[in-house]
Amino acid sequence: MLAGLKTFFSDLLETDEEVIDTMDTKQLAAAALMIDVATIDEHFDDDETQALISELRRQFSLDNDTLHKLIDRARQESKESTSLYQFTRCINDEFSQEEKCHLLLGMWRIAFADGDLDKYEEHIIRRVSELIYVSHTDFIRTKKAAMDMDD
Repeated sequence: MLAGLKTFFSDLLETDEEVIDTMDTKQLAAAALMIDVATIDEHFDDDETQALISELRRQFSLDNDTLHKLIDRARQESKESTSLYQFTRCINDEFSQEEKCHLLLGMWRIAFADGDLDKYEEHIIRRVSELIYVSHTDFIRTKKAAMDMDD
């Protein structure tokens, strides 16, 4: 499965296999979903950028160089993607239920980062939660947790 994802991402990104080998596909999938949230309202400001960086650092403990390479690759992948399937399939294959909730919490934090929860941001988070089989209870719990952190 992992080899298939590496090939898939390599073909999409038109990069050599070495670059993909050094980049964890589960991190790439999570980063692309987070970027989708940040960019869906067509307004990707500094607050959302900082929230994205903080979430990826928090969830994956990445050094700055790796973090910025991951964001660049995920931005490109997100821009070229036509659906959420390639990302959510990886999440379903590679993440535990707890990791899925952490991912949703991060997505909510990014959505709230600019002080305005856009209806499209909420919609994409809801859609992702359904596609990765997170219960509605956990969907609401993670939203509330992200809102409470903003206070």
